[in-house]
Amino acid sequence: MSATEATEHGGAEESATAAGAEPQPAPGATPPQSPPLVAKAAAELVGTAALVAIVVGSGIQATELTKDVGLQLLANSTATVFGLGVLIALLGPVSGAHFNPAVTLAEWWTARRGSAGVTLREATVYVPAQIAGAIAGAVLADAMFGEPLVKWSTHDRSAGHLLLGEVVATAGLILLIFGLARTDRLRFAPVAVASYIGAAYWFTSSTSFANPAVTIGRAFTDTFAGIAPGSVAAFIGVQLVGAVVGLALVALIFMPGRTAEEQPTG
Repeated sequence: MSATEATEHGGAEESATAAGAEPQPAPGATPPQSPPLVAKAAAELVGTAALVAIVVGSGIQATELTKDVGLQLLANSTATVFGLGVLIALLGPVSGAHFNPAVTLAEWWTARRGSAGVTLREATVYVPAQIAGAIAGAVLADAMFGEPLVKWSTHDRSAGHLLLGEVVATAGLILLIFGLARTDRLRFAPVAVASYIGAAYWFTSSTSFANPAVTIGRAFTDTFAGIAPGSVAAFIGVQLVGAVVGLALVALIFMPGRTAEEQPTG
């Protein structure tokens, strides 16, 4: 989930922009600096771990409180919405709050083509940090609820309609994040991204994993939110397909307009 500039466009800068003036640093102020790579990697690891702990932990809690599958999914999705929104708001200014290799790779690809995004060096650090964090988050959730720390999931999710759901969920996520970036509305990312994931829990057949790292982490727990290891590769494959589809939709929908001089006159 990315919010690379979510808070950088907020507060006083929003007021200055709204007033029609470009925000300027105070005289003698230290120019804003990008956090060091180790801080960014730590934010991605901790953020992804917390996200998976929220997803897995709320799933375990829900199944202990009720046998109604609908209520279980409602509890799981609600916890994820609030938790994800908080994590993006907190860690977005540090790393962009990707928590998702699909988002990281999409940002790297767009950066190669001249847009803002992560460098190759950052991407090669982010992705392992996200995967390690996802595994740690699943283990932590199991530990909090007295479950085996590592027990491979037995929840098979290999059906074709579930894979289609993952393509749709991931494409929509990429479209949302990069659409917000193209329209200079990343300040809304904490609410918008969390809301989308909450909705996608319900309107996609796969309950919207939409995240290769989270998919890997959820294989380590045989609980409500788990996914069988045999289903992981296919899920990740279609998530990457969904990311490509999402970027194609961004290019189509948010293509730059032509200036008045470029408009046909005939």
